Amino acid sequence: MRALLSLTRRRSPLSLLVAALAIQVTAAPVTASNVLTPDNFEETIASGVWFIEYFSPYCPHCRHFAPTWTEVTDHFEKQTDPGVHLAQVNCALNGDLCSEKGVTGYPQMNLYHNGEFVDTFTKNRQFDLLVDYLGQHAVPTGVAVSDSTVEEKVFATAPPPEPTPVVDEPLRVQAPRVDPNPAGEVVKLTTETFDSFLSQGPAFVKFFAPWCGHCKKLAPTWSQLARHMQHKLNVAEVNCDDQKPLCSSQSITGYPTLLYYAHGAKTEYTGNRKYDQLVAFSEHASNPTMQAIEASQLEEVIRDKPVIYLLLHTPADKSIMDHVAKESQLLFGSPPVYLSSSQELFKKYNIRDDAPYAILALKDHDARQPTSTFYPSLSHPERDALREWFFANRFPTSLELSRDVFQDVMNAPHQPLVVIVSTPPGARDSVTEKLNDIGKKWRLKMNQGQHGGGRRDVVFTWMDTDQWGKWMKNMYGIKVAGEPEVVVADHQRLLYYNKDGSGQLIKLNFVSISSALEPILQGKARPKHSQNIFERVVQVLNSSVVRLGQSIATHPYVTVLFVLGFLASAFMAITKLLRDDFEDSHPDKRYAKSGRID
Repeated sequence: MRALLSLTRRRSPLSLLVAALAIQVTAAPVTASNVLTPDNFEETIASGVWFIEYFSPYCPHCRHFAPTWTEVTDHFEKQTDPGVHLAQVNCALNGDLCSEKGVTGYPQMNLYHNGEFVDTFTKNRQFDLLVDYLGQHAVPTGVAVSDSTVEEKVFATAPPPEPTPVVDEPLRVQAPRVDPNPAGEVVKLTTETFDSFLSQGPAFVKFFAPWCGHCKKLAPTWSQLARHMQHKLNVAEVNCDDQKPLCSSQSITGYPTLLYYAHGAKTEYTGNRKYDQLVAFSEHASNPTMQAIEASQLEEVIRDKPVIYLLLHTPADKSIMDHVAKESQLLFGSPPVYLSSSQELFKKYNIRDDAPYAILALKDHDARQPTSTFYPSLSHPERDALREWFFANRFPTSLELSRDVFQDVMNAPHQPLVVIVSTPPGARDSVTEKLNDIGKKWRLKMNQGQHGGGRRDVVFTWMDTDQWGKWMKNMYGIKVAGEPEVVVADHQRLLYYNKDGSGQLIKLNFVSISSALEPILQGKARPKHSQNIFERVVQVLNSSVVRLGQSIATHPYVTVLFVLGFLASAFMAITKLLRDDFEDSHPDKRYAKSGRID
C-alpha cells in the first residue's frame, strides 16, 4: 500500500478521475463523519484534539478495520462533549497530504492537538484500546489547558528512581546530562557540531544523500520518529553531500546509514526502517537500565527469560554499576542485566573473594549453574574483554534463526560459527531438543578444554523450512524436503561446511557435529562458498571500488598520485610489449633487435 502514495502523485488528471470512479465502485466506504482533504485539513484540526485515520480504499486491513472505526466514531459522537474529534483522509486521492504527514502504511492513526502532531497510535486496533487511548488524551470544551497538556500525557516518562535501588524497579545508572531532544525535531549536524551533539547523550543519527531514493522515502518517517522520541532520545541527520569529511570519518559507505551512538561507541542499525520497528528500537535503546534483584527472585526472573546477565558486586562500590552499564549499552537490553549484592548469591555461585565483582550468564531458564562467569582482569584491556564477553554469551544454548534475530546472530561482532539445522514443521520439537542437548555438550567440552582448535564461539540454531527453504537451498544447497540437514556457516566470510571429520554429511548428533567443528577451528576443513564465481567476482570488484572511494575521501592526494603512478606504469609496460612485438615482426631488419651489446 505504501507504493500507492508515490503512484498517486505521478498520475495524470485523467487517471486520477478514473481512480476516483473506481474507488466509488469498489472501495470500502468512508466511515467517519469528517472526511478531510488538503483544502480543509489544516483549518479543521487547528483547534482541539483530533484523531485522524489515514487509509486507502484498496487496503484489506483498512476494510477489515472499517467497522471498528465506525464503532469508535459512534461512541464519541453520542457524547455531548467527548473532548476529541475523529476524521479520515483518503490517501488514494490525497497522496501528497498523506506523504507530508509522514504516513508510511495503512491504516495509520495520528493524534493532533491544536494543529500540532502529538503521537501515532501503535497498539492493537481494538475498540477498547482505542477508546481508552482517546479517553486519556481527550480535552473537553471549557477545560483550561496549556498547549503542551496533551503532549505531556503522551510523552510523560517514569519518575526518577530513589538513590537506593528498589527491588523490581528499574535502576537508571546514568541520567542524561541534558534534556534529550527537547523540541522533538531532527537536528541537522555538521563537522563543527557533530562531537558536541554526541556529548549531550545517546543519539540516533541518519547519514543520507539528497539524491538517494531510499533516503527520500525514509525522511518523513525519520521526522515522525524524532517527534515521538521528544525528551527521550536525540535524533539527528547528516547530509553526506555537504559533509563528506564527516561521513568519511564515520566510515559511511551507503545511504541511508543509521548509527546509534552511546558512551563513546557506535552501532549500526540494520533492522527494518518502518516506523514501528524504528520506534521499538529507539525506545529500547534509550532506556539503558539495570534492575536490582534479590536472591529469592532469581528463579522467577530466569523462568521468564532465556538469557540474563547477573552482576554481583559489593554494595559500597557504585562505580561498578556505571562501568557495566556503559559496556552493556550495545546489547540494548537483550539480554537484560540484573544486579545484586546478596551474599547468598555470592556463596551460591562461589564467587572469588578477591574479585571486586563478577558477571554471570544464566541460560535456558536454569539458575543452578552459570554457563559463563566474567571476572575483571588486569592482564588485558577490560573494556574490550567485557564487551566481547557480553556478545559471546548473549544467546541461549540453541535458538530459532528467525528474521528478528538473524542480523544479531549472523553478523555478530565476535563472528561466531553458526550451526544451522533445516527444520520441517513436523520435526521442530525433536530438532530443538536434540540441538539443545548438543549445544550443552559442546559448551562443556569447550569449558573443559577438550578441543584441539582455536577458541571461537559457536551458536546452535534451527531454521523453519517453510519460511527459509528457498534461502537455505540457494545459500547452502540444502534440500527442503526430507530429513533435517546440518551445515556450519561462517556467514561474514560467506563460507559454509557440510562435511564432518569423516568426510560424511553432517548429521544431527553430537559426534558428527563435534567432528565437523574441530577441523574448522583448526583451519583444516575445506569450506564451500555461499556465492557462485560470478557473485564473488562482483563482490571483490565492489569492495575494491568502495575501498578506493574511502581512500580518495581520506587521502585524496596520495590516492591520486598512486592511481596516476599505476596508470603510467601500466602504459609503459604495454608500450614496451608493443615495441618488442613490432621489432620482432617488422620486415625491415633495421628495426629488428640487434645482437650487439654495445
